[in-house]
Amino acid sequence: MAKRKSASTLAQPQPIPGVDDARIEAETTQLGELIWRRLAARQPSFFEQRWWDDRILAAAMNDESLKVQMFRFVDVLPRLKTHQAMTRHLQEYFDEIREHLPGAIQLVGFGVEQVAPNSILSRTLAFNARNNAQRIARRLMGGESTDDVLKTIHKLYRQGYLFSLNYLSSKVVSQAEADQYQQRYLDMLSSLGAEVSNWPAHTSYAHAAAVEGKSAATAEIPQLQLSLKLSSLTSDFRPLDAQGTTRVVLERLRPILRLAIEQQVIVQIELEHSTTNRLILDIVQQVLTEKEFQSWADCGITLPAYLKTAESDLTALATWVQKRGTPIRICLTKGEYWNQEIALAQSKSWPVAVFEEEWQIDENYEKLSRALIDQPELFKPVFAGQSLRSLCYVLAYAQARNLPRSRVELQLRYGLADEQAQAFAELGCPVRIDTPVGHHVKGMARLARHFLENSANDSFLRQGYSAEVSIEDLLMNPTVAGQTARARKTSKMWTVPPQGFVNEPVTDFSIPAHREAMQGAIEKVEHQFGQTYSLIINGRREDTRQNLTVRSPSDKSKVLGLVASASPEQALAAIDSARRAFVRWSVIEASYRAEYLELIARELRQRRFELAAWQIFECGKPWAEADADVAEAIDFCNYYAMQMRELAEPQRFDIADEENAYFYRPRGVVVVISPWNFPLAVLTGMVAAALVAGNTVIIKPAEQASVTAAKLMEILQACGIPDGVVTFLPGVGEEIGPVLAGSPDVDLVAFTGSTEVGLTVNQSAAQVHAAAQSIKRVITTLSGHNAIIIDADADLDDAVTGVIESAFSYAGQKCSSCSRVIVIGEIYDEFIKRLVAATSDLKLARAEDPACQMGPVIDEESYKRLLALIEDAKQTCEVILAMEAGSLAKKGYFVGPHIFANIPSESRLNREEICGPILLVYKAADLSEALGMANSVPYALAGGLYSRSPANLKRAKQQFLAGNLYLNTPVTTGLVARQPFGGFKLSGIGSKTGGPDYLPQFMVPVNVTENTSRRGFSTETTTES
Repeated sequence: MAKRKSASTLAQPQPIPGVDDARIEAETTQLGELIWRRLAARQPSFFEQRWWDDRILAAAMNDESLKVQMFRFVDVLPRLKTHQAMTRHLQEYFDEIREHLPGAIQLVGFGVEQVAPNSILSRTLAFNARNNAQRIARRLMGGESTDDVLKTIHKLYRQGYLFSLNYLSSKVVSQAEADQYQQRYLDMLSSLGAEVSNWPAHTSYAHAAAVEGKSAATAEIPQLQLSLKLSSLTSDFRPLDAQGTTRVVLERLRPILRLAIEQQVIVQIELEHSTTNRLILDIVQQVLTEKEFQSWADCGITLPAYLKTAESDLTALATWVQKRGTPIRICLTKGEYWNQEIALAQSKSWPVAVFEEEWQIDENYEKLSRALIDQPELFKPVFAGQSLRSLCYVLAYAQARNLPRSRVELQLRYGLADEQAQAFAELGCPVRIDTPVGHHVKGMARLARHFLENSANDSFLRQGYSAEVSIEDLLMNPTVAGQTARARKTSKMWTVPPQGFVNEPVTDFSIPAHREAMQGAIEKVEHQFGQTYSLIINGRREDTRQNLTVRSPSDKSKVLGLVASASPEQALAAIDSARRAFVRWSVIEASYRAEYLELIARELRQRRFELAAWQIFECGKPWAEADADVAEAIDFCNYYAMQMRELAEPQRFDIADEENAYFYRPRGVVVVISPWNFPLAVLTGMVAAALVAGNTVIIKPAEQASVTAAKLMEILQACGIPDGVVTFLPGVGEEIGPVLAGSPDVDLVAFTGSTEVGLTVNQSAAQVHAAAQSIKRVITTLSGHNAIIIDADADLDDAVTGVIESAFSYAGQKCSSCSRVIVIGEIYDEFIKRLVAATSDLKLARAEDPACQMGPVIDEESYKRLLALIEDAKQTCEVILAMEAGSLAKKGYFVGPHIFANIPSESRLNREEICGPILLVYKAADLSEALGMANSVPYALAGGLYSRSPANLKRAKQQFLAGNLYLNTPVTTGLVARQPFGGFKLSGIGSKTGGPDYLPQFMVPVNVTENTSRRGFSTETTTES
């Protein structure tokens, strides 16, 4: 273990021009030690309930396993309606971490383990657990009703504090819920604002104003502040549709701001996530520049110091404020969503938007605090957080810059920093208490999530509840702390494959330049409509007697292109060409073939927006879906190239006088029959695997996606793939499919599509002709009738949005789309209500419209088939939601989302794949029945469970029959390498695409054994002379 360096031996922070850094450091330390002594003298005694509560929090903050389980239990608590459920969850959550519990709690834990769910003890245990949670909630929250909140803030007022109300809201999943939240904000302003505005200003603030030579009226700080999240004012806060989002948010925001001005209440708008912050800032600047709000100074935003863009954001705000002519409030925070930002960056392969080390956040906080204090004419600074060092540094720097403490407002959390608030108030600082309000138990669940998020990067909880933290550590300069951190060896927070493969980042459409690039590509592609695309056999273009007319499903009057339609004779010629090219291609070294794939990946990346635009028009994919398809195509090329380099090395098992080598050879001619729902990604994946394995390839794309396939062929040729190695053979499947699948000169068929067609392909391929030299291999990814189970304890915020994404993204046309949702127990009615409201808000639009959340179905055949299914369901099932497409259906193949329940057992809907925006809802008594229903179909492709029961999650892993099982996440998120995709039963043949076992299927394994001895002379037994 590395020896810890002392502060004196570490690099010191860089000096600040015009500021006596040493003096500021000394003042920071002096203030910190003063407050620390005062805090030590005010700790609760052993006989107070709070002392015991603090011990529990201390144990949690100092043990990651205990913290996670404890707060997860609090998170699920509102859903536990019976004492049996309460006891079961307590046992499940704490059984795995029993050794992490403090001694006193271990005794309780042992007792919990022995409690029978139906016993009197179970009732008592449930009662006590709920009461304890409510007690802690009352400590940490300001109240449920208006009267309760008023009592709380009046108490804070008498103690000399200002106050900020933070309504703990659930995720807004519908516009109706957004209306409810707007009304709650308005109610708080009207009921509390009028009352608080009559309370006299605190005498300490009036005295401070007089010292500054100002009247109390002009210098007075408004007592009441409302903290507001713009995401609560719409169910669809999407930067991709910046214009539509702005319009909806402003419609609800303006009345709140007007009432706040009338009631003399501050409104603090929170920056939330890195992907939405740019739009939040744009909306704030737009509304505060409007005439009725331009001179209002009591509105502002939070600025999280953990954001790497925080400094540039503040600089841009300063420029805007100068133009506006009225200062705004900036509340500097550490940041609320660190875990989510890290997880988002990892899942999207994006650069991490936040600082990853605590000392970096602290350092940036101090840097930003200096910028705020140095520009008092532009900003009214507020400093939030419980970090002792940070707040003392703020006061020390303000003093050095001659900014009176009466103008340095601090913001601390209600119930977590009572002693800190008192200590800072005694120094003459205005202290505002951030007060969460709302339903106690549900609100406590929201606070639990905050603790899980915030304690990972902000030490205020661990500092406040740990006896092991010294005052020297708490007051250490963050730059010095950074040197200490770098001196220590740290471990990675996530796993990376040893080969180093990283998924291609999807486009971040919160960045305006990316939206502009996509819009530009769409406009460019529109000018290329109507071109003709020929067959390509042996590198030469060939015309055909007939062409496929490819139209846009969003607007069937738009002809995107005319694509050649191969005849059976041309299919035979293609097979012969591929067979001859195989002789040359199969002997090229694997490393060179891998380089070809990497060239293709680079070309795909360079033409990314163009290829996405073609999919938008040809297949009706919304922007983000089309972009993700290109990213996946790039992933397939890079991943299979990496894999082939490894597989090319023979595996050896040698002994004396015997060498054994296990290696792979190419199979021969591969026919790739690709689908329309992933027109580039799946096609590229199958082609890339076949090519890098040394095979030649015949591409037979889905008719509906032939133009996108032609664009891939252009890229393959541009990258120098030799003539004949890849053949482009579009055509009608019924005409050339049997020829390709049944030919004895084809060695492997890779097919992705419907189960019906896939079984036909498999049957044709299984016929062994007299001229056949091998048994044909078939690899298929087929359909599913995928189910998501909603457990009785599920988080409905996540479950509703997850089901909608799974069922209706890309109009439900993914092979992994959810077509069945099975809801357990009493949660059914609430789930259905929120599901219907949220689904009703989906924006049906042409795919090229950035506002589109659900586009058209693929073609006329699908359109008519789905309308027939819907009409049949309306006659036999309970209609939960029937959303019509309206005028859109006159120009394109639009089908609105439909939800049905009470499906008769004999209905074909229970058995058939749907492939469209139709969702079937079932009710189950328990998980056993739900799993039975989910597994009752002949498919096993994708499945999901939303649950907060560790036991039920574990059981689903063992018993849910699905090739890809998703727990507490949407079921349509397969990713190369991370989430290889494929099913079993009637959902496919072979291993998963994008997985470690996929590529070997395109090759033949061979083992060579050689006897290396000669005439009894052993090379292994020679001795030195």
